[in-house]
Amino acid sequence: MASPNGTGYLLPATKAQGLANYPHARTIPSAARTIFVSGISSRRGDGTFEGCETQADGTHVLDCGAQTAAVLRNIEITIRGATDGKCGLESVVDATVFLTDIRKDYAAMNAEWNKVWPDRTKAPARTCVQVGALPNERINVEIKCQAVISE
Repeated sequence: MASPNGTGYLLPATKAQGLANYPHARTIPSAARTIFVSGISSRRGDGTFEGCETQADGTHVLDCGAQTAAVLRNIEITIRGATDGKCGLESVVDATVFLTDIRKDYAAMNAEWNKVWPDRTKAPARTCVQVGALPNERINVEIKCQAVISE
């Protein structure tokens, strides 16, 4: 059965499986509108960042799990706003996750991802990459994605 973000395709069990909840491919209805969501971080309206604790010496302690949860909430808010409340994270078809330290933060990011999409057949396709830096030293994860609205 198709979900609001189309139909997921999973490779046969004899092939390599994803390490988190995402399909190998996703098809979307041809009558769907596409929403391109820019890279989203955990930044709050007041300019602070969820999952960032600034120390007395000016260094930052970053919690990738807390930041990922905030990023996903911010994406949900963005999609709901762009669709007048008609769609949310269930409509995401593809996502690119940018991490500054993939070895350290991949598991924490995946844990939050899997809370949002516990059924990998309904999760978006996904790519995760490590980057040298993100636009602010107080963030360690950013996600950009595409969502669809079936009309």
